[in-house]
Amino acid sequence: MNAFPAPVVPSAGLDLHGQTVVALHPHPDDEAIFTGITLRRLADAGARTVLVMATGGELGGSRVPLRTGETVGQRRIAELEEAAALLGVSRLVLLGRRDSGLPGGPDGSHALALATAQPLALAGRVAEILDEEGAATLLADDEQGVYGHPDHRMSGIVGTIAAELTGADAYLATVDRTVGDGHLVHGAARAAAVSFGRAASDISLAVEGDDRLLAVKRAAILAHRSQVDPAALPEADFAGHYGREWFRHASPAAGPGVLDLLGARPA
Repeated sequence: MNAFPAPVVPSAGLDLHGQTVVALHPHPDDEAIFTGITLRRLADAGARTVLVMATGGELGGSRVPLRTGETVGQRRIAELEEAAALLGVSRLVLLGRRDSGLPGGPDGSHALALATAQPLALAGRVAEILDEEGAATLLADDEQGVYGHPDHRMSGIVGTIAAELTGADAYLATVDRTVGDGHLVHGAARAAAVSFGRAASDISLAVEGDDRLLAVKRAAILAHRSQVDPAALPEADFAGHYGREWFRHASPAAGPGVLDLLGARPA
């Protein structure tokens, strides 16, 4: 949909020019919370990154005043574009599905809700993007949907199918469930009354960020100002909660992939 400039900070010793990575997420802000460091590091190393957003995150209110005539959905897409630019994303694609709301709520049965999508049909659209971009790597949520939200679960299913359709190397995002209680996923899981994350033994690798990358990630999360209160992301605690991004490599038998060049097995 949109192309963004990708200001590059050279990544010492790593050259990913010619590589394209597609990242699939369900809602605006997920890209920054779960893969912000990863996307920025890929861009800094020369990779082209394509962000595919399944919904506009339309549901719920805005914690900041909207402009005259502006909807929550419009504000969230504007914030997404700002965050994508900070993360060095080259292209943003919107799939046009609707936020499904909390588990068990009435919005989950809406005809356009992501939770009611036909997985194979939606995966076909993601596969088309992978093929169009010549992308060999896909980032998506894990099978549990990180914390069990129906949109995250659907994103994981769709991403896994799209990778199978195209042969793309799939890295499935999750969180280490032992991370201290301060990550935004804790509040989201409590609101949805679901569990979250995986044990460290089930996580293939973690991608880490230095102080500069942490500052970029925090700025990208806070770009979603209609949703995220800066008080929820104190700088003093940010590195401890958000300094790592966790993935399960869905096809390790094929050997190390692009993210293996960035990450390491969690301790």
